[in-house]
Amino acid sequence: MLEGKVAVVTGGSRGIGAAICKLLGKNGANIAFLYAGNTQKAEETQNTLEGMGIKAKGYQCNVADAAQVAGVIKQIVSDFGGIHILVNNAGITKDKLIPMMKVEDFDSVVDTNLKGAFYTIKSVYPLFLKQKSGKIINISSVSGLMGNAGQANYSASKAGLVGLTKSVAKELASRGVCCNAIAPGFIATDMTETFTGNEDIKNAIPMKRFGQAEDVAKLVLFLASDASDYITGEVIRIDGGMAM
Repeated sequence: MLEGKVAVVTGGSRGIGAAICKLLGKNGANIAFLYAGNTQKAEETQNTLEGMGIKAKGYQCNVADAAQVAGVIKQIVSDFGGIHILVNNAGITKDKLIPMMKVEDFDSVVDTNLKGAFYTIKSVYPLFLKQKSGKIINISSVSGLMGNAGQANYSASKAGLVGLTKSVAKELASRGVCCNAIAPGFIATDMTETFTGNEDIKNAIPMKRFGQAEDVAKLVLFLASDASDYITGEVIRIDGGMAM
């Protein structure tokens, strides 16, 4: 399905990002993934991907640093010969009610979750323009659509991704580039493990369960493939019906 394509996945060493890397790789894409600092997880993910018979490499990069992002994207183009798919998955949380939330905690979440996506898009933009094709997929959140108490920084960053997605989609649509966003609900990962036993949260989800990282990966695969060539500027929820 994706043979000959090169996919860049930020936050790709574990959780949803790793699931995305594995499914795209299983469908033939060569994978370049960015990770923040967990070298062991990055090596494990890279080894798993290479075991599929594809080219794969992890790049340590702070996506909140514009210069680092530009340098890594340039290196990936050199190493892989191009980029066809960009998945902005990197994200952090620093939850607190607003009176207790430090300004630096608000800034760091926005810097990683929102500005990091802007930096990667800015770096691939000329390449996608030149080749008149490309798929950009931003991982937002239902928190960005609904808001969530204690997550003013996270919700703002994920809502910002929706606006960024629509703006990029309008800028690049005439050049054959699609840009869409995915808004997951509660997905069983390290980030949500403190919630997995919370029956009140599960009861608020019409499907009465958390999603799996692979559920998000399957939607990414669809949006990265030729099957979605006439879809752009969309925000697709994958939340068991929670935000409908």
